[in-house]
Parts: sequence; structure tokens; C-alpha cells
Amino acid sequence: MHLFAVTRSRGPAWDGGHALEEQAGWSAHADFMDALAAEGFVAVGGPLEQTDDTLLIVRAQDAAEITARLAADPWTRSGLLVVKQIAPWQVRLGRLG
Repeated sequence: MHLFAVTRSRGPAWDGGHALEEQAGWSAHADFMDALAAEGFVAVGGPLEQTDDTLLIVRAQDAAEITARLAADPWTRSGLLVVKQIAPWQVRLGRLG
């Protein structure tokens, strides 16, 4: 397994008039992401304050696996989130549990 930094951004379906938790399909998205975290695919993640982006640190074999797994997210399917960047990440300070 390798670590990747994944940046996702608000997609065309994002409703700028509503908060994160008020977007359509919030519960399904939250359940999906919680399941990825519970299995260890997502090590840590969350919104980057004052941006339209979210950062995920992911454990995967390659970028294709990440793309495939995130394609099943209800917010990916509905256009609320899009993958902006996937980059291999090397921990040099501290450690992930």
C-alpha cells in the first residue's frame, strides 16, 4: 500500500447557498466516507477551511484504485464533488496510526 494526498473540490451540482451538511445526499455521502475510513482506505480527511476543497490521505495501490473507489461516492455520482488532484505522499514528520 502507498499513501496519497487526494484533493477533491466542489462540483457543478454544489449549492453555494447551503452549508456542507445541508447539501443533497449528505447522509449517504457521510456514511460512504465513514465506511472508507473504518476500513482504513481513508486515513484522515476533511474540508480545507476557506476553500472549495477537501483533503484526504488515502492508502491505496495506485491512483486508479482511488478514482474507482471515489466514483462510488454518492456526491461524486451527483456532481457535488470532483477529484481535483491525486498525488503520492511521503510522510517525513510524525506518523499515521
